Amino acid sequence: MHFGDVVRNVREVERDPLAAGIERYVGLEHMEPENLHIKSWGLVAEGTTFTQRFRHGQVLFGKRRAYQRKLAVAEFDGVCSGDILVFQSKDERLLPELLPFIVQSEGFFANALRTSSGSLSPRTRWRDLAAYEFSLPPLDEQRRIADILWAADAHVQSWQVVQEALLVLRAALLQELFEPSSLKVQGKSFRSMRLSKVVTYASDGPFGSKLKTEHYVDKGARVIRLQNIGEGLFDDSDKAYISEPYYQELVRYAVYPGDIIVAGLGDENHPVGRASQIPQFVGPAINKADCFCLRADDSVVEQEYLLHFLNSSYARLQVRQRAQGTTRLRINVANLRTVLVPVQSRETQVETCRLFRSINETYKDAITNLNSVQSLAVSLREHLLNGQE
Repeated sequence: MHFGDVVRNVREVERDPLAAGIERYVGLEHMEPENLHIKSWGLVAEGTTFTQRFRHGQVLFGKRRAYQRKLAVAEFDGVCSGDILVFQSKDERLLPELLPFIVQSEGFFANALRTSSGSLSPRTRWRDLAAYEFSLPPLDEQRRIADILWAADAHVQSWQVVQEALLVLRAALLQELFEPSSLKVQGKSFRSMRLSKVVTYASDGPFGSKLKTEHYVDKGARVIRLQNIGEGLFDDSDKAYISEPYYQELVRYAVYPGDIIVAGLGDENHPVGRASQIPQFVGPAINKADCFCLRADDSVVEQEYLLHFLNSSYARLQVRQRAQGTTRLRINVANLRTVLVPVQSRETQVETCRLFRSINETYKDAITNLNSVQSLAVSLREHLLNGQE
């Protein structure tokens, strides 16, 4: 069976979406990789040039940079980017509920990647996607497969809800526990101290020719980069190394497990000033430029307490006020050292650290479970669509 035999590429145009009662538009930036649900959108009333209409239940597929694996099932009517194809079943031969999983399958995406052309922004075409061959089971089997895969998707969504709820809880606590106005309302005592007064060490990494791409090797001492700095959590998925001899040359920039690393550079998706702690399993390492290393003066403030403060909205506001740039904000160590830290009693600091430790552990467990159910959902999809039990 060819994809185009049972699927129609819908090309419905709406020149005046607002007059037609359409409130929302969707661009590729609103679609999340591997997620069948649209969680964000733009408002037509605020302006858009999109005229391609889609309707509830149709499948949206990002034809540009197909390797990003962006597709979703429309849960409302709207207009979308011309870089999005709109699919729907042609007739009763293909169950509409199964269509999104066929589009999401490894075979379909392999075909989309193979037929994409262009260097900076490769795109695939409908005529090439229409030629994709796949096996289509009888309708009753399609219904069984669709029911299983939508149940698996619901399981994935439930863990995503847990993950998102924990992030919301964490953000609310960060504001409540570190915002000076909130602390005053709660009647908690604290001292506002400059960051320079609560740390014993604050340093950027090596700049310019001291650390370049050609210095990286396959193994050796770690280089902590911006990609490793999450909001309170260290991201170990990106690994870079320099040789042990070269590490010895740059040893003045050495960082150690427990050190706080702060992002001196940010964008709209990765805020400047975000901070994480180097985990115990990281061996000899240095920080790269724009990755600041901080060590708290433990006679004044707990290291973990300082870490959580730096990820609070109050700290972020101060960092933005001191940062420079437009699309990419940058702050230097000197300006970071002027940020005011609300230093509470030692007992309160310890309790605050204990609370966030519990939340972070729960969050890590939620991520582990989410990754597990996502892997299971992918395996189920590929096995069932390939006719395996």
